[in-house]
Amino acid sequence: MSEQRKDKGVDPNKLKSKKGDHKSGQPIASHGMLAWLFILGIICILIFFKDAPDNGKIRVLTYAELVKIIDSSQSMEGSIIYNPQAPELKKIEGKYIPKLEEGASVQAEPVAFTIETSLTSEVQEKLLMAGLKMKEANLALQNLFLGILPFLLIALFIYYLLMRQIRSANRGASTFGRSRARMLNRDKNKTTFKDVAGVDEAVEEVRELAEYLKNPKKFQNLGGRIPRGILMVGSPGTGKTLLARAIAGEADADFFSISGSDFVEMFVGVGASRVRDMFEQARKHAPCLIFIDEIDAVGRSRGVGLGGGNDEREQTLNALLVEMDGFEGQEGIIIIAATNRPDVLDPALLRPGRFDRQVVVNLPDIKGREAILKVHAAKVKLAENVDLKIIARGTPGYSGAELANLLNEAALMAARANKSEIQMSDLEEARDKVRWGSERRSMALSEEEKMITAWHESGHAILNILLPHTDPLHKVTIIPRGQALGVTMSLPEEDVRNRTRNQMLSMITMAMGGRIAEKMVTSDISTGAAGDIKMATQLARNMVCHWGMSDRLGPVLYGEDNEYILLGRDMVRGKEYSNETANLIDKEVKRLIDESYANAEDLIHTNKDKVELIANALLENETLSGEEVEYLMKNGAMPPEATPPPLNEEKQLLEIEKKVEGADSDTTSSSDKS
Repeated sequence: MSEQRKDKGVDPNKLKSKKGDHKSGQPIASHGMLAWLFILGIICILIFFKDAPDNGKIRVLTYAELVKIIDSSQSMEGSIIYNPQAPELKKIEGKYIPKLEEGASVQAEPVAFTIETSLTSEVQEKLLMAGLKMKEANLALQNLFLGILPFLLIALFIYYLLMRQIRSANRGASTFGRSRARMLNRDKNKTTFKDVAGVDEAVEEVRELAEYLKNPKKFQNLGGRIPRGILMVGSPGTGKTLLARAIAGEADADFFSISGSDFVEMFVGVGASRVRDMFEQARKHAPCLIFIDEIDAVGRSRGVGLGGGNDEREQTLNALLVEMDGFEGQEGIIIIAATNRPDVLDPALLRPGRFDRQVVVNLPDIKGREAILKVHAAKVKLAENVDLKIIARGTPGYSGAELANLLNEAALMAARANKSEIQMSDLEEARDKVRWGSERRSMALSEEEKMITAWHESGHAILNILLPHTDPLHKVTIIPRGQALGVTMSLPEEDVRNRTRNQMLSMITMAMGGRIAEKMVTSDISTGAAGDIKMATQLARNMVCHWGMSDRLGPVLYGEDNEYILLGRDMVRGKEYSNETANLIDKEVKRLIDESYANAEDLIHTNKDKVELIANALLENETLSGEEVEYLMKNGAMPPEATPPPLNEEKQLLEIEKKVEGADSDTTSSSDKS
């Protein structure tokens, strides 16, 4: 299998590099332009220097030296070049043989000379008699060339730019339909199932994919066929991409990654071409995995939506359907897709033979969150007092990505405070920051606003403790965070997957406590209870319409959950109950909220002194823990401050040394003063 892969495997990046030229990356066609420019330079040299002497160093004579040479009757040859437009100015180019002394045995070498001056008729006659010839300067060709040369260079430059644009356009057109899938080579992918935490069930479901890629004969001998496609369904940040990389890393196979939006273009047929090219590359690297993230961008149901479907997207989807289960088998290629919108996918994409298995990647439970925190905590430095189980309890509904962000925020906070390690307080602060936003201590609140906020949160806190079906109180604060002026936080002991009717009624009652406590101290109401009212109304309506918790309406579903609306299919859906039923639903929702409000009002008025006690403690301390609130309600005062733990021997010695050094320095300074 490995030898066959080496023969078939062709790196697409290497194929692209072969289409280029040499190492510098310059196109081959540009060399022709360089050759033409070189030839043009040679022509210029020939034109301007074609009449230059071909021997030795040229001597530039003065007029007196020229007359002296003529008078000495030395042998001369050359030409007198004159310009008809300026006949008085002549240029003389030639050679002369200097005279040697009598008896010299060696013949003198000719000397090349040049001079440009005005000649008298007498000197000109002597030059002609010495052997020089008159020659008219041929400047027409040079003038013509110098006049044409600038335009020729501009034309060549424009031609070069145009050809470069045409070549780049051709290259872009040839690669426009190429797949944009990024290949992660097996040697670079070090992710395995050990790096995936919190989704144990999903890991077990996909573990056999890695086994098949390692040993396909184990399944083929029994006539089994591995699923061709795996659809991972889960909320954003739950680790779908990480799980797909872990499958490829565990199986030691190549991994192609692409997003669904990379297929979609404005030109019809481009997406289909990219799909075909992607599978062609995958065949060369089989066995391998193809991971398509956000497949709902290209796999939506065909023929839906106002105004019909998109031809480009539908052609891309058709090409994907054919490649996944067409006439040609895709042996050794496993497709993994991820989405958080499985309801909008085309049914043909979900049938057996294409995506014939769905793996649900849920949000992690408390044990899963603790395992995820441990995985990410291995990359940071934690203090000994950090208990990740408490952080896992305080982060219900958090995804793996949010937990990683929480640890990163805690590390940043510790670094800003110049700490050497991350403390538990940093993690608590990071959790609150991720959930509600940063503390807004700079917000200037008046004393009246602080008092109203303290009483509001005190009403929530006391009901949280008094009501029998609520989660344990964790913390109360009046420090503004995000859009909230204060927060009352309760944490369940374990993850809650099912809520009872009594728990729902207790949650609505607790939500009403803030408004009632405000009204009790100010004899007025404020807008601070808007979020509480919204939450209570949603809970009451869901109890009546979806969960069948109303005695008058019974266990009947009134209205589908329209959280995800597929445009064109759900907008024309009519109401599924009558106007009389709608009126009854409104009355039942109002009754549940009124009864909860009356119950909350009775409890708060009965325990008014405790509400005031908690509010005053919040005004003084700004933040109270759940244990402090319970102690305050039982004993009427804040708990005493905890004594610091005893120091070990080494720390005690260090403390003693510091005190001694401090005493010595004080003594020295006092003696200096005296």
